[in-house]
Amino acid sequence: MAELFDSYKSNYGEAVAGSIRFSGLGHDFFLIAKADLLRRLVVERGLRQGGVRALDIGCGVGSLHPYLEGAFESLDGCDVSEQSILRAGQDNPRVTYKACTTPRLPYGDGAFDLAFASCVVHHVPPASWLDFFREMRRVVRPGGVACIIEHNPYNPLTRLAVLRCPFDQDAVLLNAAKARSLFQQTGFQGIRSEHFLLLPSARSFAKKLERLLAPLPLGAQYACSAHV
Repeated sequence: MAELFDSYKSNYGEAVAGSIRFSGLGHDFFLIAKADLLRRLVVERGLRQGGVRALDIGCGVGSLHPYLEGAFESLDGCDVSEQSILRAGQDNPRVTYKACTTPRLPYGDGAFDLAFASCVVHHVPPASWLDFFREMRRVVRPGGVACIIEHNPYNPLTRLAVLRCPFDQDAVLLNAAKARSLFQQTGFQGIRSEHFLLLPSARSFAKKLERLLAPLPLGAQYACSAHV
């Protein structure tokens, strides 16, 4: 897996853009939606304002990080691809990056208020899903929050985008119910999920409608979060 993403360190964005070109939307539309969701999560979960230590697990080349500017007191990112980490550090000098070459994350217990993984778990072998969630739990402080953002396997356009993405060929998609189950099995509490990216618009009306429909498995992606 590290070698696969090493090979996309220079054209990761182009590969993603190619897989979603049929939607008529740019990659930034999806990145902004994820960043907005994470900002809202900080508020709704009661994490302290302006003082959140956050970790992006499986951050790749750091494409999401410019859209999270100012959202946290500090932001760290880690990834199995050392070449991607080098690229991320060049593009986002305010973020602290580490390569993660073992199943154990290179951080101490309870080091973060928030740990999130955006479209990462479907690249993890299903036999290792529980270990992945256990590691997320380990690095989050008591009262902190973990969140995963994943593709919705019930959305046909998402399926098409995954099919067209060159580095998603071996992806194993998990639905929101499975994500909630993994959080529960690894000792998290207050588990909840919501679907988003249903409408191709960033207007306030579209966002409000999406929130109303969030419990239904309609959006292109979903977020599942819980606290320690």
